[in-house]
Amino acid sequence: MPIAPNFTSKLTQDWEINFLQCYPNGYLKYTDLCNILQLTAALHAELGGISFSDMQAHHQAWVLSRMRVEVNRLPKWRDVVTVKTWIQSLENSRSIRCLELYLGDEKLAGCETFWAVFNTKSRRPEALALPHEHFEKYPKESATAESFSKIDTTLTTELVVEKKVLLSDLDIVNHANSIKYLEWCLDNVAPKLLLEQQLKSFEINYLKEVSLNDAVAIGKNESEATTTFTLTANDKICCAVQLNFQ
Repeated sequence: MPIAPNFTSKLTQDWEINFLQCYPNGYLKYTDLCNILQLTAALHAELGGISFSDMQAHHQAWVLSRMRVEVNRLPKWRDVVTVKTWIQSLENSRSIRCLELYLGDEKLAGCETFWAVFNTKSRRPEALALPHEHFEKYPKESATAESFSKIDTTLTTELVVEKKVLLSDLDIVNHANSIKYLEWCLDNVAPKLLLEQQLKSFEINYLKEVSLNDAVAIGKNESEATTTFTLTANDKICCAVQLNFQ
């Protein structure tokens, strides 16, 4: 698709929180917070002519590699929130995108994401084939207090569950959707911690894709305020998730 007439290098988009996105207490699920952020990133890419559909002409897609989310508090059912997003950097096959979520003038959450251009035929990263010079980059503007990091995957973990990847876990590029990993891990956290919004930040490192019928073993390591999960498939760690509680 061509660059949209209303394209801007910084996008502001409103979303209304619906009941399907909420926990039983009426507050937005952490996974659906991530979904709203991803949908905003996808909209910005579409307006700027570097969407999934545009990239598929070159057998390419954006794949999330790392992300960090910092949460001040969660919005609730029927709130209309505003997501702001911009690209911090984009070079060759790598891009850093920032996102912030607001309720009115109050910043509720910030997110920093690291994306790679992925060839859906070769299943390998490669340089973006589409022009992106019309996107102004903002290297000095961050959405989080800390940047994403490399999660320590050498920690000793205890197996908590084994998961088989099902059709409902897959996305349009035929691997487990990036937010599914977080969902699987949060299902193994005490509900009280989530319902009382004690999860203040979390990070995800995506290392290898998993596909339909893959068996994923989820290991857990708990310290005083941090819980780390490692997800292993085919004897290799495919994802690491770190949760930081207040």
